[in-house]
Amino acid sequence: MMGATSLLIFPLLLTFLFLGFPVAFSMLAAGAVFGYATFGDAFVFQAMEKIEDVASNFVLAAVPLFVFMGSMLERSGIADKLFEAIHLWTRRLPGGLAIGTILMCIVFAASSGVVGATETVIGLLAIPVMMRYRYNKELIVGTICAGGSLGTIIPPSVVAVVMGPLAQVSVGDLLVGMIFPGLIMAGSYILYTLILCTVKPEHGPRIPPTADDPPLAEKLRVTGVALVPPMFLIFAVLGSIMLGWAAPTEAAALGAAGSVLLTLFYRTFTLRTLHEAIMKTLAVSTMIMAILLGGSIMTGAFVGSGGIAVTQQLVNSMNLGPWGVLCIVLLLAFIAGFFIDWISIVLILVPIFAPLLKSQGVDMAWFCISLLIVIQTSYLSPPMAPAIFYFRAISPPEITTAHMYRGVIPFIVLQLITLAMVLVFPATVLWLPKMLLTPG
Repeated sequence: MMGATSLLIFPLLLTFLFLGFPVAFSMLAAGAVFGYATFGDAFVFQAMEKIEDVASNFVLAAVPLFVFMGSMLERSGIADKLFEAIHLWTRRLPGGLAIGTILMCIVFAASSGVVGATETVIGLLAIPVMMRYRYNKELIVGTICAGGSLGTIIPPSVVAVVMGPLAQVSVGDLLVGMIFPGLIMAGSYILYTLILCTVKPEHGPRIPPTADDPPLAEKLRVTGVALVPPMFLIFAVLGSIMLGWAAPTEAAALGAAGSVLLTLFYRTFTLRTLHEAIMKTLAVSTMIMAILLGGSIMTGAFVGSGGIAVTQQLVNSMNLGPWGVLCIVLLLAFIAGFFIDWISIVLILVPIFAPLLKSQGVDMAWFCISLLIVIQTSYLSPPMAPAIFYFRAISPPEITTAHMYRGVIPFIVLQLITLAMVLVFPATVLWLPKMLLTPG
């Protein structure tokens, strides 16, 4: 069962997935088949060791903490306050409601770290308002789906917490390194929307002044109430990492505590809210950990059966060089995103290709963040397009599936432009961690 036959683990995995088995169980089954064939009865001990590794990984403790933080923020009233405050300043701009929605997604993503939460909460607030002012339906879809997906590339990001240990790179380097790419991507969304609605005003009409417009002092008061508390939470999480005060897991604990304080500040804290957040955290975290365990066992079986050696020989025989290998990995991730979720992409590709890329001199933080951008692009790309599935659940019947597919295309292009910038200019990822996190 050694050598080239180890590559058969991937067709076996895809077979289980297409038969409708959950990802975690599909990985466990594929890993068990190849693990038993490779190690025999000793596979049981190998599996127990993998369970111990996943359960005792200190860094992964940040996952439930970030999920809890996002779950509490869904119920804290922060989205309502942000919606009111940001649109006070942007609604006079061309496409102002759409621009305000993107800004709200940036703040919410930087406060929660959970992708689905941002899109769902903000979509429920923004869709009715933009529909009322007759915004272009495709623009509505694009801004909410693309803005909601920013939680992948704007820290704190659960994806980065999972990816870091697999690639043997500091989670702190990933969280700080993704700041500039995340801001570049979000800024391109805003610039595109502003230009589009200036050239075609009917896509995003300005809201005319009214007699009951609040004075400047009231705008500042509303903005302070809405923005200062989440900014405090963002500083508690990111600032503590960037200043070297806390490790990512400790920062996640600060964020979880801060999200509870926010619900108290906005007077939305109840025992029922806390219970719902805890139950959602339990459900999401166990799903992630189960997939992590399945991926760990499958990867162990793949490595043990000679899969890594075969892959390296295959790639080396093609003489692609580091750039060629990197492009293949990113292309595989993009295609895989059509069919499977982000965590499966990370668990399959990173353990296999990270050692190969590292041996060819590729910086792991740069590779991981490039991969994150591709994963975010696949998040919007049909037919899988989880962002569209989230949107479909909250959208009115007037917005059709065709609107959804067309609406995300310009934002996919903007994400690919951001990817090109990161690949051509690695300093966009590497400079800030070097300045802030490198000792001395």
